[in-house]
Amino acid sequence: MLRSQRTEALYALLFLAPFLIHLGIFFVFAFVRTVGFSFTDATLIGQSSRFVGFSNFVELFREPRFLAALTHSISFMLVVTTLQTLLALALAAVLNQRLRGITFFRTVYYIPSVLSSAAVTVIAIWFFQKTGFLNTFIGYIGSVAPVLLAFGGLFVLAQAVQVGWERWRGVPVPWLDPALATISLVVALALTWGLVGLGVVRPLEARPPEFTWLTNPDRFLGIPIPLWSIVILNTFTTIPTLMLIFLAGLQDIPRSLYEAASIDGATPLQQFFSVTVPMLRPVTFLVITLSLIGTLQMFDQVALMGDAAPLDSIIVLAYYVYNNVFSGEGKVGLASAAALILAGLTFAIVLLQRALGISEKAH
Repeated sequence: MLRSQRTEALYALLFLAPFLIHLGIFFVFAFVRTVGFSFTDATLIGQSSRFVGFSNFVELFREPRFLAALTHSISFMLVVTTLQTLLALALAAVLNQRLRGITFFRTVYYIPSVLSSAAVTVIAIWFFQKTGFLNTFIGYIGSVAPVLLAFGGLFVLAQAVQVGWERWRGVPVPWLDPALATISLVVALALTWGLVGLGVVRPLEARPPEFTWLTNPDRFLGIPIPLWSIVILNTFTTIPTLMLIFLAGLQDIPRSLYEAASIDGATPLQQFFSVTVPMLRPVTFLVITLSLIGTLQMFDQVALMGDAAPLDSIIVLAYYVYNNVFSGEGKVGLASAAALILAGLTFAIVLLQRALGISEKAH
Protein backbone atom coordinates (compact mmCIF):
# COMPACT_ATOMS: atom_id res chain seq x y z
CA MET A 1 0.00 0.00 0.00
CA LEU A 2 1.35 3.40 -0.97
CA ARG A 3 2.00 6.03 1.67
CA SER A 4 -0.76 8.25 0.32
CA GLN A 5 -3.23 5.36 0.55
CA ARG A 6 -2.20 4.62 4.14
CA THR A 7 -2.67 8.28 5.04
CA GLU A 8 -6.09 8.31 3.40
CA ALA A 9 -7.11 5.13 5.28
CA LEU A 10 -5.90 6.65 8.57
CA TYR A 11 -7.97 9.80 8.06
CA ALA A 12 -10.99 7.66 7.18
CA LEU A 13 -10.61 5.67 10.39
CA LEU A 14 -10.26 8.87 12.43
CA PHE A 15 -13.51 10.24 11.02
CA LEU A 16 -15.25 6.89 11.55
CA ALA A 17 -13.85 6.39 15.06
CA PRO A 18 -16.81 7.96 16.98
CA PHE A 19 -19.31 5.84 15.09
CA LEU A 20 -17.20 2.65 15.44
CA ILE A 21 -16.76 3.23 19.19
CA HIS A 22 -20.51 3.78 19.60
CA LEU A 23 -21.25 0.67 17.50
CA GLY A 24 -18.77 -1.41 19.44
CA ILE A 25 -20.00 -0.40 22.91
CA PHE A 26 -23.75 -0.19 22.44
CA PHE A 27 -24.28 -2.91 19.84
CA VAL A 28 -21.46 -5.46 19.55
CA PHE A 29 -20.51 -5.50 23.25
CA ALA A 30 -24.17 -5.39 24.33
CA PHE A 31 -25.05 -8.26 21.99
CA VAL A 32 -22.16 -10.42 23.23
CA ARG A 33 -23.14 -9.72 26.85
CA THR A 34 -26.76 -10.58 26.09
CA VAL A 35 -25.72 -13.91 24.57
CA GLY A 36 -23.64 -14.62 27.66
CA PHE A 37 -26.42 -13.67 30.11
CA SER A 38 -28.96 -15.83 28.25
CA PHE A 39 -27.10 -18.97 29.36
CA THR A 40 -26.91 -17.96 33.02
CA ASP A 41 -29.33 -17.40 35.92
CA ALA A 42 -28.12 -13.82 36.39
CA THR A 43 -30.40 -11.39 38.17
CA LEU A 44 -30.28 -7.64 38.54
CA ILE A 45 -29.62 -7.86 42.28
CA GLY A 46 -27.58 -11.08 42.34
CA GLN A 47 -23.90 -11.06 43.29
CA SER A 48 -22.97 -14.04 41.12
CA SER A 49 -24.49 -16.19 38.43
CA ARG A 50 -24.03 -19.73 37.20
CA PHE A 51 -24.21 -21.35 33.79
CA VAL A 52 -27.63 -22.98 33.16
CA GLY A 53 -27.37 -23.92 29.47
CA PHE A 54 -30.62 -23.65 27.51
CA SER A 55 -32.82 -23.63 30.64
CA ASN A 56 -33.87 -20.01 30.09
CA PHE A 57 -35.07 -20.75 26.56
CA VAL A 58 -36.98 -23.84 27.73
CA GLU A 59 -38.55 -21.89 30.60
CA LEU A 60 -39.68 -19.14 28.24
CA PHE A 61 -41.81 -21.49 26.17
CA ARG A 62 -43.43 -22.82 29.36
CA GLU A 63 -44.41 -19.35 30.58
CA PRO A 64 -47.91 -18.17 29.52
CA ARG A 65 -46.96 -14.46 29.62
CA PHE A 66 -44.05 -14.99 27.18
CA LEU A 67 -46.27 -17.00 24.83
CA ALA A 68 -48.86 -14.21 24.99
CA ALA A 69 -46.16 -11.60 24.26
CA LEU A 70 -44.86 -13.67 21.32
CA THR A 71 -48.36 -14.10 19.89
CA HIS A 72 -49.17 -10.42 20.36
CA SER A 73 -45.91 -9.33 18.67
CA ILE A 74 -46.49 -11.51 15.60
CA SER A 75 -50.17 -10.48 15.31
CA PHE A 76 -49.29 -6.82 15.83
CA MET A 77 -46.55 -7.04 13.17
CA LEU A 78 -48.81 -8.66 10.56
CA VAL A 79 -51.77 -6.31 11.06
CA VAL A 80 -49.87 -3.04 11.46
CA THR A 81 -47.40 -3.71 8.62
CA THR A 82 -50.25 -4.51 6.24
CA LEU A 83 -52.30 -1.46 7.27
CA GLN A 84 -49.35 0.92 7.27
CA THR A 85 -48.06 -0.17 3.85
CA LEU A 86 -51.42 -0.05 2.07
CA LEU A 87 -52.61 3.20 3.65
CA ALA A 88 -49.24 4.94 3.22
CA LEU A 89 -49.15 3.97 -0.47
CA ALA A 90 -52.73 5.16 -1.02
CA LEU A 91 -52.05 8.44 0.80
CA ALA A 92 -48.82 9.02 -1.16
CA ALA A 93 -50.63 8.38 -4.45
CA VAL A 94 -53.24 11.00 -3.51
CA LEU A 95 -50.66 13.55 -2.35
CA ASN A 96 -48.58 13.01 -5.50
CA GLN A 97 -51.19 14.83 -7.60
CA ARG A 98 -50.33 18.19 -9.10
CA LEU A 99 -52.96 20.30 -7.37
CA ARG A 100 -52.93 23.84 -6.02
CA GLY A 101 -52.07 23.89 -2.32
CA ILE A 102 -50.90 20.26 -2.26
CA THR A 103 -47.90 21.25 -0.10
CA PHE A 104 -50.30 22.30 2.66
CA PHE A 105 -52.01 18.91 2.67
CA ARG A 106 -48.63 17.08 2.65
CA THR A 107 -47.63 19.07 5.75
CA VAL A 108 -50.94 18.40 7.50
CA TYR A 109 -50.76 14.65 6.87
CA TYR A 110 -47.15 14.53 8.14
CA ILE A 111 -47.94 16.21 11.49
CA PRO A 112 -48.76 12.93 13.39
CA SER A 113 -45.15 11.79 12.86
CA VAL A 114 -43.64 14.76 14.67
CA LEU A 115 -45.89 14.46 17.70
CA SER A 116 -44.47 13.01 20.90
CA SER A 117 -45.35 9.36 21.56
CA ALA A 118 -46.17 10.26 25.17
CA ALA A 119 -48.56 13.02 24.15
CA VAL A 120 -50.24 10.85 21.50
CA THR A 121 -50.60 7.94 23.94
CA VAL A 122 -52.18 10.18 26.60
CA ILE A 123 -54.65 11.47 24.00
CA ALA A 124 -55.33 7.88 22.91
CA ILE A 125 -56.08 6.79 26.49
CA TRP A 126 -58.69 9.55 26.72
CA PHE A 127 -59.91 8.72 23.18
CA PHE A 128 -60.57 5.04 23.99
CA GLN A 129 -61.99 5.46 27.51
CA LYS A 130 -65.55 4.38 28.23
CA THR A 131 -66.65 8.02 28.36
CA GLY A 132 -64.00 9.19 25.92
CA PHE A 133 -64.26 10.77 22.49
CA LEU A 134 -64.81 7.58 20.46
CA ASN A 135 -67.86 6.32 22.37
CA THR A 136 -69.25 9.88 22.58
CA PHE A 137 -68.81 10.30 18.82
CA ILE A 138 -70.49 6.94 18.09
CA GLY A 139 -73.39 7.94 20.34
CA TYR A 140 -73.74 11.29 18.53
CA ILE A 141 -73.69 9.64 15.08
CA GLY A 142 -76.38 7.23 16.28
CA SER A 143 -78.55 10.12 17.47
CA VAL A 144 -78.39 11.99 14.14
CA ALA A 145 -78.65 8.82 12.04
CA PRO A 146 -82.27 9.56 10.94
CA VAL A 147 -81.19 13.00 9.69
CA LEU A 148 -78.17 11.58 7.87
CA LEU A 149 -80.26 8.82 6.28
CA ALA A 150 -82.85 11.34 5.15
CA PHE A 151 -80.16 13.57 3.66
CA GLY A 152 -78.51 10.63 1.87
CA GLY A 153 -81.80 9.38 0.48
CA LEU A 154 -82.80 12.83 -0.78
CA PHE A 155 -79.40 13.34 -2.39
CA VAL A 156 -79.61 10.01 -4.26
CA LEU A 157 -83.18 10.77 -5.32
CA ALA A 158 -82.30 14.27 -6.59
CA GLN A 159 -79.27 12.96 -8.44
CA ALA A 160 -81.25 10.12 -10.04
CA VAL A 161 -83.97 12.54 -11.20
CA GLN A 162 -81.43 14.94 -12.74
CA VAL A 163 -79.35 12.25 -14.45
CA GLY A 164 -82.51 10.54 -15.72
CA TRP A 165 -83.82 13.83 -17.11
CA GLU A 166 -80.52 14.68 -18.85
CA ARG A 167 -80.22 11.20 -20.39
CA TRP A 168 -83.86 11.35 -21.53
CA ARG A 169 -82.85 14.54 -23.33
CA GLY A 170 -79.96 12.67 -24.96
CA VAL A 171 -77.13 14.13 -22.86
CA PRO A 172 -74.76 11.26 -21.76
CA VAL A 173 -73.94 12.50 -18.23
CA PRO A 174 -72.29 10.17 -15.68
CA TRP A 175 -74.06 9.27 -12.41
CA LEU A 176 -71.60 11.36 -10.37
CA ASP A 177 -71.46 14.40 -12.63
CA PRO A 178 -69.94 17.19 -10.43
CA ALA A 179 -72.33 19.95 -11.59
CA LEU A 180 -75.46 17.83 -11.04
CA ALA A 181 -74.06 16.53 -7.73
CA THR A 182 -73.67 20.12 -6.48
CA ILE A 183 -77.32 20.87 -7.28
CA SER A 184 -78.40 17.59 -5.63
CA LEU A 185 -76.38 18.51 -2.53
CA VAL A 186 -78.08 21.89 -2.19
CA VAL A 187 -81.54 20.38 -2.78
CA ALA A 188 -80.93 17.59 -0.26
CA LEU A 189 -79.69 20.05 2.38
CA ALA A 190 -82.70 22.33 1.91
CA LEU A 191 -85.25 19.49 2.02
CA THR A 192 -83.58 17.86 5.05
CA TRP A 193 -83.60 21.20 6.90
CA GLY A 194 -87.29 21.59 6.05
CA LEU A 195 -88.19 18.05 7.20
CA VAL A 196 -86.32 18.56 10.49
CA GLY A 197 -88.03 21.94 10.98
CA LEU A 198 -91.49 20.41 10.39
CA GLY A 199 -90.72 17.60 12.81
CA VAL A 200 -91.05 14.88 10.15
CA VAL A 201 -87.47 13.79 10.81
CA ARG A 202 -86.18 14.04 14.38
CA PRO A 203 -82.79 13.26 15.94
CA LEU A 204 -82.78 10.52 18.56
CA GLU A 205 -81.50 10.77 22.10
CA ALA A 206 -77.72 10.43 22.21
CA ARG A 207 -76.78 7.12 23.86
CA PRO A 208 -73.02 6.52 23.79
CA PRO A 209 -72.18 2.78 23.83
CA GLU A 210 -70.78 1.41 27.08
CA PHE A 211 -68.05 -0.43 25.22
CA THR A 212 -64.73 -0.57 27.11
CA TRP A 213 -61.82 -0.50 24.68
CA LEU A 214 -58.92 -0.66 27.13
CA THR A 215 -60.26 -3.13 29.69
CA ASN A 216 -62.35 -5.35 27.46
CA PRO A 217 -61.33 -9.03 27.86
CA ASP A 218 -62.75 -10.03 24.45
CA ARG A 219 -60.79 -10.62 21.26
CA PHE A 220 -61.32 -9.61 17.65
CA LEU A 221 -59.61 -11.73 14.95
CA GLY A 222 -57.66 -13.40 17.74
CA ILE A 223 -56.19 -10.10 19.02
CA PRO A 224 -57.26 -8.62 22.40
CA ILE A 225 -59.43 -5.52 22.08
CA PRO A 226 -56.97 -3.35 24.12
CA LEU A 227 -54.17 -4.30 21.71
CA TRP A 228 -56.36 -3.15 18.80
CA SER A 229 -56.30 0.30 20.41
CA ILE A 230 -52.49 0.29 20.17
CA VAL A 231 -52.73 -1.04 16.59
CA ILE A 232 -54.84 1.99 15.64
CA LEU A 233 -52.56 4.37 17.55
CA ASN A 234 -49.34 2.98 16.04
CA THR A 235 -50.78 2.95 12.51
CA PHE A 236 -51.91 6.57 12.86
CA THR A 237 -48.50 7.83 14.01
CA THR A 238 -46.32 5.81 11.60
CA ILE A 239 -48.21 6.18 8.30
CA PRO A 240 -46.95 9.75 7.62
CA THR A 241 -43.28 8.71 7.69
CA LEU A 242 -43.89 5.76 5.37
CA MET A 243 -46.06 7.98 3.18
CA LEU A 244 -43.12 10.37 2.77
CA ILE A 245 -40.88 7.51 1.59
CA PHE A 246 -43.51 6.35 -0.92
CA LEU A 247 -43.97 9.95 -2.09
CA ALA A 248 -40.23 10.26 -2.82
CA GLY A 249 -40.38 6.99 -4.76
CA LEU A 250 -43.42 8.12 -6.76
CA GLN A 251 -41.69 11.32 -7.82
CA ASP A 252 -38.75 9.31 -9.19
CA ILE A 253 -40.94 7.35 -11.64
CA PRO A 254 -40.45 8.79 -15.16
CA ARG A 255 -43.57 10.54 -16.48
CA SER A 256 -42.86 9.02 -19.90
CA LEU A 257 -44.01 5.62 -18.58
CA TYR A 258 -47.44 7.01 -17.69
CA GLU A 259 -47.65 8.84 -21.03
CA ALA A 260 -46.83 5.63 -22.91
CA ALA A 261 -49.40 3.69 -20.89
CA SER A 262 -51.99 6.41 -21.52
CA ILE A 263 -51.35 6.27 -25.28
CA ASP A 264 -51.87 2.48 -25.11
CA GLY A 265 -55.28 3.12 -23.56
CA ALA A 266 -54.52 2.15 -19.95
CA THR A 267 -56.92 3.54 -17.37
CA PRO A 268 -55.57 5.30 -14.22
CA LEU A 269 -56.23 2.12 -12.23
CA GLN A 270 -54.35 -0.01 -14.78
CA GLN A 271 -51.47 2.50 -14.75
CA PHE A 272 -51.31 2.24 -10.97
CA PHE A 273 -51.03 -1.56 -10.91
CA SER A 274 -48.92 -1.92 -14.11
CA VAL A 275 -46.55 1.03 -13.71
CA THR A 276 -46.61 2.47 -10.19
CA VAL A 277 -46.60 -0.74 -8.13
CA PRO A 278 -43.78 -2.50 -10.11
CA MET A 279 -41.62 0.64 -10.15
CA LEU A 280 -42.08 1.07 -6.41
CA ARG A 281 -40.79 -2.38 -5.50
CA PRO A 282 -37.47 -1.10 -4.04
CA VAL A 283 -39.34 1.48 -1.97
CA THR A 284 -41.94 -1.08 -0.92
CA PHE A 285 -39.16 -3.41 0.21
CA LEU A 286 -37.67 -0.62 2.35
CA VAL A 287 -41.04 0.38 3.80
CA ILE A 288 -42.02 -3.20 4.69
CA THR A 289 -38.61 -3.89 6.21
CA LEU A 290 -38.75 -0.74 8.37
CA SER A 291 -42.31 -1.54 9.37
CA LEU A 292 -41.50 -5.15 10.29
CA ILE A 293 -38.56 -4.13 12.46
CA GLY A 294 -40.48 -1.25 14.04
CA THR A 295 -43.55 -3.30 14.89
CA LEU A 296 -41.58 -6.24 16.30
CA GLN A 297 -39.62 -3.88 18.56
CA MET A 298 -42.60 -1.72 19.55
CA PHE A 299 -42.24 -0.75 23.22
CA ASP A 300 -43.03 2.85 24.09
CA GLN A 301 -46.78 2.85 23.50
CA VAL A 302 -47.27 -0.31 25.61
CA ALA A 303 -45.13 1.17 28.39
CA LEU A 304 -46.93 4.52 28.28
CA MET A 305 -50.32 2.81 28.38
CA GLY A 306 -49.48 1.90 32.00
CA ASP A 307 -52.39 0.69 34.11
CA ALA A 308 -54.99 1.93 31.63
CA ALA A 309 -55.14 -1.58 30.13
CA PRO A 310 -54.38 -5.05 31.62
CA LEU A 311 -50.74 -5.90 30.94
CA ASP A 312 -51.48 -9.44 29.72
CA SER A 313 -53.75 -8.06 26.98
CA ILE A 314 -51.19 -5.66 25.47
CA ILE A 315 -47.78 -7.08 26.36
CA VAL A 316 -45.33 -7.58 23.47
CA LEU A 317 -41.83 -9.07 23.36
CA ALA A 318 -39.88 -5.83 23.79
CA TYR A 319 -41.93 -4.89 26.85
CA TYR A 320 -41.62 -8.47 28.19
CA VAL A 321 -37.83 -8.07 28.17
CA TYR A 322 -38.04 -4.73 29.99
CA ASN A 323 -40.60 -6.02 32.48
CA ASN A 324 -38.48 -9.04 33.46
CA VAL A 325 -35.36 -6.95 34.08
CA PHE A 326 -36.83 -3.95 35.90
CA SER A 327 -39.55 -5.57 38.00
CA GLY A 328 -39.48 -8.17 40.76
CA GLU A 329 -36.22 -10.14 40.94
CA GLY A 330 -34.78 -8.64 37.75
CA LYS A 331 -34.41 -11.83 35.72
CA VAL A 332 -31.57 -10.72 33.46
CA GLY A 333 -30.85 -14.23 32.15
CA LEU A 334 -34.45 -14.91 31.23
CA ALA A 335 -34.88 -11.45 29.68
CA SER A 336 -31.66 -11.89 27.65
CA ALA A 337 -32.98 -15.17 26.23
CA ALA A 338 -36.24 -13.42 25.27
CA ALA A 339 -34.25 -10.58 23.65
CA LEU A 340 -32.31 -13.09 21.55
CA ILE A 341 -35.57 -14.72 20.43
CA LEU A 342 -36.87 -11.27 19.46
CA ALA A 343 -33.69 -10.58 17.45
CA GLY A 344 -33.85 -14.00 15.76
CA LEU A 345 -37.51 -13.49 14.93
CA THR A 346 -36.74 -10.11 13.36
CA PHE A 347 -34.00 -11.57 11.13
CA ALA A 348 -36.20 -14.55 10.19
CA ILE A 349 -39.12 -12.34 9.17
CA VAL A 350 -36.93 -10.10 6.98
CA LEU A 351 -35.34 -13.14 5.30
CA LEU A 352 -38.79 -14.64 4.76
CA GLN A 353 -39.89 -11.39 3.16
CA ARG A 354 -37.03 -11.63 0.65
CA ALA A 355 -37.74 -15.31 0.00
CA LEU A 356 -41.37 -14.53 -0.86
CA GLY A 357 -40.25 -12.24 -3.69
CA ILE A 358 -40.68 -8.81 -2.10
CA SER A 359 -37.16 -7.85 -3.15
CA GLU A 360 -35.42 -4.54 -3.61
CA LYS A 361 -35.24 -4.90 -7.41
CA ALA A 362 -37.58 -2.79 -9.52
CA HIS A 363 -39.43 -4.25 -12.54
